[in-house]
Amino acid sequence: MDLVKNHLMYAVREEVEILKEQIRELVEKNSQLERENTLLKTLASPEQLEKFQSRLSPEEPAPETPQSPEAPGGSAV
Repeated sequence: MDLVKNHLMYAVREEVEILKEQIRELVEKNSQLERENTLLKTLASPEQLEKFQSRLSPEEPAPETPQSPEAPGGSAV
């Protein structure tokens, strides 16, 4: 019984270390993207920012719109 318990504990510790490393990598990537985003915002003109913001709002439902054209296209084939 102790052997099984020790094996499971070792496996869990190993998995925890893998997950911690993944978290570190994701935090680093997130920080890098935030810095890049801030830089791009500072370099963009007000007109570019306004255009970008106006494009964001209509794109939220956009994932649904490509599905509609695909269905008729798929049935026509």
